[in-house]
Amino acid sequence: MSANPSSKNSLLRFLGVFKYSMVALRIVWDTSAALMVAMALTTLFAGVLPAAIASVGGLFVDAVAGALGAIGDEAEAARSEALRFVFIEVGLVLLMTAAQQANSISQAILRVLLGNKINVMILEKALTLELAHFEDAEYYDKLVRARREASSRPLSLVIKTFDLLRNLISLIAIAVFLFQFSPWAVLLLTAAGVPAFIAEAKFSGEAFRVNKRRSAERRMQIYLEMVLTREDGVKEVKLLQLGKIFLQRYIDIFLAIYREDRSLVLRRGAWGYILGIIASGAFYFAYGWVGFAAIAGAITIGQMTMYIAQFRLGQNAVTSSLTAVNGMYEDNLYLSNLTEYLDHEVPEQSGSLHSGPQPQDGIRFENVSFYYPGSKEAALDNVSLHITPGESLAIVGENGSGKTTLIKLLTRLYSPTHGRILLEGLPLQDWDIDTLRRKIGVIFQDFARYQLIVGENIGIGDSSRMDSRPEIEEAAKKGMADEFIRDLPSAYDTQLGTWFKEGKELSGGQWQKIALSRAFMRTEADILILDEPTAAIDAKAEADIFAHFGELTENRISIIISHRFSTVRRADHIIVLEKARILEQGSHEELLALRGQYATLFELQAQGYQ
Repeated sequence: MSANPSSKNSLLRFLGVFKYSMVALRIVWDTSAALMVAMALTTLFAGVLPAAIASVGGLFVDAVAGALGAIGDEAEAARSEALRFVFIEVGLVLLMTAAQQANSISQAILRVLLGNKINVMILEKALTLELAHFEDAEYYDKLVRARREASSRPLSLVIKTFDLLRNLISLIAIAVFLFQFSPWAVLLLTAAGVPAFIAEAKFSGEAFRVNKRRSAERRMQIYLEMVLTREDGVKEVKLLQLGKIFLQRYIDIFLAIYREDRSLVLRRGAWGYILGIIASGAFYFAYGWVGFAAIAGAITIGQMTMYIAQFRLGQNAVTSSLTAVNGMYEDNLYLSNLTEYLDHEVPEQSGSLHSGPQPQDGIRFENVSFYYPGSKEAALDNVSLHITPGESLAIVGENGSGKTTLIKLLTRLYSPTHGRILLEGLPLQDWDIDTLRRKIGVIFQDFARYQLIVGENIGIGDSSRMDSRPEIEEAAKKGMADEFIRDLPSAYDTQLGTWFKEGKELSGGQWQKIALSRAFMRTEADILILDEPTAAIDAKAEADIFAHFGELTENRISIIISHRFSTVRRADHIIVLEKARILEQGSHEELLALRGQYATLFELQAQGYQ
């Protein structure tokens, strides 16, 4: 009769997850081989010693029983023998205690080292990812799951592996003693824990699948916490009276998770209790069996004591072994999250070339189209343009027309779906990625507000010179930030943001000037890109910045995205994007003469100033 296919598949799935055990062992070994060896040796001692202690205890009982009926020299010899067994057992207990303590110390140190190593591995992998991965909800869930669970699971898996080895060693030692009493006792000891093992395996797998499915809900909870507690969200939450609404959403998510968890815990607990009764019944059956054997004279009182202790130890070892196996199963399931994340293959971004064959050719877009992952609508559609060194380009268009997407493609944050982009006559994919990005200075409209000191906030625009105060101050002057920086409590050493002690919060315009200054740090860049660079800056400051902007970019390519035509009209060449395509292009005067979209937008904005 053939096995049930469903049962066979379940067994294969169960055994299959243990392939990640080697991953965990390798990670722990790489973290600290010495601590792992220490854990292995102390585990070996801890496995052998309990059976030895129980055996010595039985011998002690027999020695005491012999001393009770003895007189004279026999009594003295029996007492000496009993005392010797006491000292032996004390020595074994001290040795076991030392092994357990050394094991705990090794685990504690290794846990700290391993937690850091796993987090570093996760962050190193994050550095290799493309922007698309962070904008992909499904892949981002993988990252969240890896960070949430997997940092502690490798050590947990290794500890449970050693626990299993210790228990197996104990069981082998115990089985040797119990076999002398009856082979059936060994079989009874083993069989008593199997039902609980099967139930735990089922519930461990279910718990993993439930938690994996919840990644989006937990991410929403984290987001709601952030909105309700961070300064950049609190203002609107209070003014729009969103606090109770968001809090209720947070509670609703919790309640949905809680109901599912409660059901799992109750079912797990009920089955654990029922199957625990079976295990207890097996022990007391053996308890009576050994007791009646002693009454019948088949074994001594000391042997009875030893067998009962061995059976109790054996039962605990079986239960612990099965618990360890189930724990290993659950840890393997969670480690699959980490492995899935770390093993995700990211296409090689970097070419190998550091310069192009035609330095004066600048930038070329040749029939470039791009679709965001999962989208059927083009973000850029058949765009072609040419920008030469020393030329300034302005990009105009409604929100969603493809302006920022064009910049993401130029900076290799994305690759075109169709067409190609060339710099200095060399396709972007052939450039060494680090070289390419050093040639570009960019500030996006959603620029980062780093919780760092002022000097670092500007200096990171060129990380190789982020400690050069003269160059930082020069960049701050170009970005019009120097004036307010000198009024800050510690000038360029002032902590920005409110996350850390004595942090100073800036206005939106001041933050934008910091970001502009950061872009001007890239003095060696051949391309300067400003995406809405002056959106939060007042008109006078904007005029001052762009009054000398031409000088700053005299031999460079400059690209500006802006809704302000006072900025746009300064550009040598202007393109108007609409629905992902270039609708119009030319100089300011040429576009006005066309009387098209650009002219209409320019006149509408001009009327606002009349």
